[in-house]
Amino acid sequence: VGCDRSKNLVDICGEKHFQAFVCDALSVPIRSGSCDACISIAVIHHFSTAERRLATVRELARLLRPGGTALIYVWAMEQEYKNQKSKYLKEKNGSKNKDKEMNTGTAQRPLSDQEPDNSSQDSAWSDQLLNDLKDESCSAKPVADFRLPVHTNRTSFHSQDLLVPWHLKGGTKKKEENVDAVLVPGGSKESQELSPVFHRYYHVFCEGELEAVCRSLDCVRVQKSYYDQGNWCVILEKL
Repeated sequence: VGCDRSKNLVDICGEKHFQAFVCDALSVPIRSGSCDACISIAVIHHFSTAERRLATVRELARLLRPGGTALIYVWAMEQEYKNQKSKYLKEKNGSKNKDKEMNTGTAQRPLSDQEPDNSSQDSAWSDQLLNDLKDESCSAKPVADFRLPVHTNRTSFHSQDLLVPWHLKGGTKKKEENVDAVLVPGGSKESQELSPVFHRYYHVFCEGELEAVCRSLDCVRVQKSYYDQGNWCVILEKL
């Protein structure tokens, strides 16, 4: 059974005769202890606070039966690991993702625009975790004047908290859309058209950060923590 925040993606699953429903990863409408295994791929790095990222892992653990396992993947700050470039960096000169690869410049969005988190139960823990994770091995630079940098696709990360541009293929920007617009290169000047650009928030994880989040929960045990093609991954077991 699959779930996603996007109704359009869930509808595609339905068309392919898969079982899927719309939900929020912070509150999954499934009974506690009813799952043998859970998979969370490229989800938790979209949550903008340490409290929410912890709450998402706790919700995964709630769904698992005792002895059940979960696999978590998040985007890594380290796109070059043990002298090896990730697939993300290697595809910089490829043509498959040309529509996504254009740099949108230096547009920035204030952090204050993000919806605040109402939960403070883990605030003391999260502050301690952030302090513990300030390690020399992670070269993330602090975000200046509360503004998020816009990432240049297929390049190394210079900040843990950033906006990644997503370009829609073709079409013109609608007046009601609150997005940036760029001129799509290629072809004659007459054939060029405005294409909407959406900025998605990401928190990229430093080495050991995801594992530390999981280990902070008493109800799970980390079976394995590893790096895979630009992602930090954890397999945990429900106690």
